[in-house]
Amino acid sequence: MQLKAIMKPQYTKDDVQYALRDIANSKSERKASLDWGIRRSTLQQRIAGRVSRLEAYEYEQRLSPVQEQRLTDWVLVQESFGQNLTHAQIRAFARRILAARHDAILLGKRWIAGFLRRNPILKTKKQFRIDSTRVNSATSNIIKAWFQKLEIPAIKAIKAENR
Repeated sequence: MQLKAIMKPQYTKDDVQYALRDIANSKSERKASLDWGIRRSTLQQRIAGRVSRLEAYEYEQRLSPVQEQRLTDWVLVQESFGQNLTHAQIRAFARRILAARHDAILLGKRWIAGFLRRNPILKTKKQFRIDSTRVNSATSNIIKAWFQKLEIPAIKAIKAENR
């Protein structure tokens, strides 16, 4: 007897939307399910008005989707500077966002894991200490390349008094 492994869905939120659009344009649920790789029961539930699991539990998240997107953008800008942030730094910035809206409740101990799962563009990277040979081998070409990073539009948008 062969057991089926339980697998995570291999489709995206957009795939579900495209499949639902196909069904609205008179394609059968079965055909749309096969074409897009989505279980038929999932499509039937979405047609009946059920929302995705991610959307259903959105109200329980400490940061709104817009705030999480801004935090993700901030992390990516810091990375473009060459500053790979630690989890503690990301948590601290999230606490600052919450403090701005007068929310003093602490973040949960697994908040960072959920944040990274919801924002897969962010990857955890191991930081390395800069050894003296790297510091001593800085050349003008290397330094010029670093200053070119300051030409990134997200950085130019920062007011001069805030840099």
